[in-house]
Amino acid sequence: MDKLNYNVSCIIPAAGQGKRMGTKVNKQYLNLLGKPVLTHTWRAFTRLSFIKEIILVVNKDEKPVCYDEVIKPYNDEINNNKDIIIKAIEGGKSRQQSVYNGIKEASSECSYIMIHDGARPLVTADLIEKVIAEAYIHFAALAAVPVKDTVKVSYENDTGVFVKETPPRETLWSAQTPQAFEKSLIEKAHEKAVKKDYTGFDDCSLVERIGVSPRVVKSSYENIKLTTIEDVELAEKILERRGRFCE
Repeated sequence: MDKLNYNVSCIIPAAGQGKRMGTKVNKQYLNLLGKPVLTHTWRAFTRLSFIKEIILVVNKDEKPVCYDEVIKPYNDEINNNKDIIIKAIEGGKSRQQSVYNGIKEASSECSYIMIHDGARPLVTADLIEKVIAEAYIHFAALAAVPVKDTVKVSYENDTGVFVKETPPRETLWSAQTPQAFEKSLIEKAHEKAVKKDYTGFDDCSLVERIGVSPRVVKSSYENIKLTTIEDVELAEKILERRGRFCE
């Protein structure tokens, strides 16, 4: 897989405030075993030779701290391992707008776009490889895990919320990132969303709207998105059990 002649630009949206975390510091910069969360996240992608650039999409006011605390301390490590470009750009008012900013900033030489949440630092190189391999075949792919609980579809009236139906659990997946796309496809999907003033649930939902069905890649329940302090504590335990960062 790693020997294939890919040229992938990885976009990591990290401009969200993470208000549910309940901290004064943006969750992307919280300490996770001695390193910012966002550092753990982007470093996972430097382990794959087909990743040619990493674009961190951050809040305008946080670009200096991103460079100083998240990128600069590890510049030598990047340069010693491979020729890879990493930069921080300004995000938009929404996650979708931030991702689109990243897509427009991507190198003209890249053939695939991979998108991954900045607050999902436990992604593994193996999962990244599997997702891009399926995107290569099917034009779009995403990491996901089977839903564990029975899910109810509801409706609401003046007296409360009621169950409308119960979809088969076997057909339901919880979407994660990374998500990967052929570059022209995700460009077209975002451009159409802007034109139609449509906001999707994730990037895959945008390509679904233009008639493409992304390939599901079974992920791990450990690939969590950090939303609460309890999630940070769990992530630390997982990293300690693995015995090394981002692998």
